[in-house]
Amino acid sequence: MALTICVFCGSASGNRPEYGTVAREMGRLIAESGARLVFGGGGLGLMGAVAAGAKAGGGQVTGIIPDFLRWAEPPVEALDELIVTQSMHERKSQMHLLSDAFVVLPGGLGTLEEMFEVLTLGILGQQQKPVILVNVEGYWDGLIALIDRGIEAGFIRAQARRLFAVVPDAPSAMAKLTLADTAEA
Repeated sequence: MALTICVFCGSASGNRPEYGTVAREMGRLIAESGARLVFGGGGLGLMGAVAAGAKAGGGQVTGIIPDFLRWAEPPVEALDELIVTQSMHERKSQMHLLSDAFVVLPGGLGTLEEMFEVLTLGILGQQQKPVILVNVEGYWDGLIALIDRGIEAGFIRAQARRLFAVVPDAPSAMAKLTLADTAEA
């Protein structure tokens, strides 16, 4: 059975071209691996780039978008499946339900919120799916330092650091996911 990879990322493009390049490459590599992409459904920013990369690579793409965002972040038109939810909570639930692994690209508060929910479920023993942070140009350095500080201060369990891997680029993320998929088989 093919792996389904959920990518959390920004609906904005950010101010560095490397972000879009990595998003398109991530989508393409997911497709070329035979995996299916699940993402936030919007056609803007890195979300649109990861979907475009997956479609260009011949991949299967499922977008999940809350109804109220369909007008602010119009969905990608060439999706294999578009799931429209009533809320952000339902969107995250569907993303989690459909996915075998999570890749986190640069993004804003929504991306952080999605990632932290998955990590929280992991620390509580409610999910064991791989989580990979793609640290494009050091984008996640401050977040990693904050998590380490929370561990030092006794607010975050030390095992939280084992719930996610940090990689510098899309090929490294796919290598980690391939290893995780092989280990589960």
